Amino acid sequence: MYLCSVLTLASLFSFQFSFNMFDHPIPRVFQNRFSTQYRCFSVSMLAGPNDRSDVEKGGKIIMPPSALDQLSRLNITYPMLFKLTNKNSDRMTHCGVLEFVADEGICYLPHWMMQNLLLEEGGLVQVESVNLQVATYSKFQPQSPDFLDITNPKAVLENALRNFACLTTGDVIAINYNEKIYELRVMETKPDKAVSIIECDMNVDFDAPLGYKEPERQVPHEESTDSEADHSGYAGELGFRAFSGSGNRLDGKKKGVEPSPSPIKPGDIKRGIPNYEFKLGKITFIRNSRPLVKKVEEDEAGGRFVAFSGEGQSLRKKGRKP
Repeated sequence: MYLCSVLTLASLFSFQFSFNMFDHPIPRVFQNRFSTQYRCFSVSMLAGPNDRSDVEKGGKIIMPPSALDQLSRLNITYPMLFKLTNKNSDRMTHCGVLEFVADEGICYLPHWMMQNLLLEEGGLVQVESVNLQVATYSKFQPQSPDFLDITNPKAVLENALRNFACLTTGDVIAINYNEKIYELRVMETKPDKAVSIIECDMNVDFDAPLGYKEPERQVPHEESTDSEADHSGYAGELGFRAFSGSGNRLDGKKKGVEPSPSPIKPGDIKRGIPNYEFKLGKITFIRNSRPLVKKVEEDEAGGRFVAFSGEGQSLRKKGRKP
């Protein structure tokens, strides 16, 4: 009787133990996930003699050394990627980690990231470790038409994204080029709304900048057919020939000069005839022969001017002596 009661208690204890172990197991996902809250500050608040402006040029944060200690004990995937959440405004983004040198309970974020999360200096942010898919496509919209002044925007963006670890659809990232900050909104990412861009082959596309207006194309005015058919404006110029007038000689001779030709009409202009006998290496000089001088016909009526044609008178009369 005593032995039976002992076995019953032992079996009851084993049942309760198995109930606690298998019916309510601790989920493994919670064991391998890093999740904590930090007070966030901008990089300009980071104490130290060195200038950390490089943090502002990318999408990575600075965390305390205790975070590295906790992450090393967890079975997480590398590279380390985190999800930042502002529970007060219900805004979230994703980032990587640059260093673990911040003070305990504090993390430092780029200024553009704090603006996306609507965080102020010293605000609380939830930091959780996540696994993201590798990006294959992304589309950006510049927030200013000044971005079009860059000669090769894709090369500039590719160089700037080397300081980023991931992209989130809806974020407005900031890149620095030629001492000027350009903001771009992430319009679309594939295959997910949040993707990793570390060691990936990603296609990049651009949308029209915010506030951009296409230049108006000027339509050329069609001229009327009457004005095209009217060649009076340049017909005279085409018919002009130098030294085509007439003149008088002192000796009274008339040189056969052709009368001035009539003005040439545009329709009478003909193209020249090519030289079909041209040979390579041979130069031919074509000289026009002079027009033959026409003989001046004597005018019986005497209407033409003849120089030195008068009669002379002598004081002494010549004649025979008687």
